[in-house]
Amino acid sequence: MALRIASATERDLSLILSFIKKLAEYEKLSHQVVATEDLLRDALFGARPRAEVSIAYWNDEPVGFALFFHNFSTFLGRSGIYLEDLFVDPPHRSKGIGKALLIHVARIAKERKCGRFEWAVLDWNKPSIDFYKRLGAAPLDDWTLFRLTGDALDRLVE
Repeated sequence: MALRIASATERDLSLILSFIKKLAEYEKLSHQVVATEDLLRDALFGARPRAEVSIAYWNDEPVGFALFFHNFSTFLGRSGIYLEDLFVDPPHRSKGIGKALLIHVARIAKERKCGRFEWAVLDWNKPSIDFYKRLGAAPLDDWTLFRLTGDALDRLVE
């Protein structure tokens, strides 16, 4: 079987959105998806792209994706890459596709001289946690992720 990973293009918007929805369903968060093709078009391919997507193809069939963007470490004085989403269609799991996507993004990080490559995983997602640990990734148990959205974000800026 042939695995190929390619950078997404604007023609892939509906595919990207479908992967996002499948990931949200897997994570039991479908109710939170408000992304549209128009929003993704602007974010990924607009005048100032804010994220990038790589798509995995198995025998030319799209089977997974990785969405990532740059962040910055003041301690390292360098940018890093944050992996927002990684998803492989369930029938294609355990074929090395997820690992290949991670290696692909890690190579991008190295080529761009990034100081780190990081991501978050839901606490209940033991298969993914075990997978990441097998690859040598270390959980940051001493950090707590905070988020402001919706009304809370609006109140803060008022």
